[in-house]
Amino acid sequence: MAFIQQLLIASNNQGKIKEYQVLLEGLSMGVTWPVKEGIQEQPEETGVTFEENALIKARFFARLAPSCWVIGDDSGLEVDALGGEPGVRSARYAGPDASEADRNRLLLSKLQGVPWKRRTARFVCVIALVRPGGAESTFTGVCNGNIAFEPKGGVGFGYDPVFYAPELGKTFGELDLAIKNRLSHRGLAGTKLIEALSRLA
Repeated sequence: MAFIQQLLIASNNQGKIKEYQVLLEGLSMGVTWPVKEGIQEQPEETGVTFEENALIKARFFARLAPSCWVIGDDSGLEVDALGGEPGVRSARYAGPDASEADRNRLLLSKLQGVPWKRRTARFVCVIALVRPGGAESTFTGVCNGNIAFEPKGGVGFGYDPVFYAPELGKTFGELDLAIKNRLSHRGLAGTKLIEALSRLA
């Protein structure tokens, strides 16, 4: 049996960290992240798929924090009417210095005039787990929805205000975090991760 003393989230995105803290709160382990550990380096995300980038991040920080279990998460939005954009470039869609609001504005501008039935999209999340010693696993979650005509809600981060969940009649930006974690791509992948961590630890 392995005792997980520290689980390092391979991200300094505070929205993502908060979601993981909620997801993992039932497990008896410490949760940390690079800046908290004094790690300033960042990997170059050169993968062409979510899985490749998740593994790049997890492997990078596993080398810098070899005593930690490390989870690397790559996620993004795929919009059918845009041929799958922004995809793995979701966080860099409007340029490296763009804000979340800038990215949402760009996305909505590209969908101007596109009718509701063609605004289908999905959030995809792949979580890569790298354990001390180098063993690796990946977990995938997909959440389907539509792109709203305008942003709604101030909860969450990223594209949450424009991603509409038909079964709830709300955007992710309008959802309580606990509800979002049950439905979201990260929540679905995270459930698989938690089941694996429970078995391993």
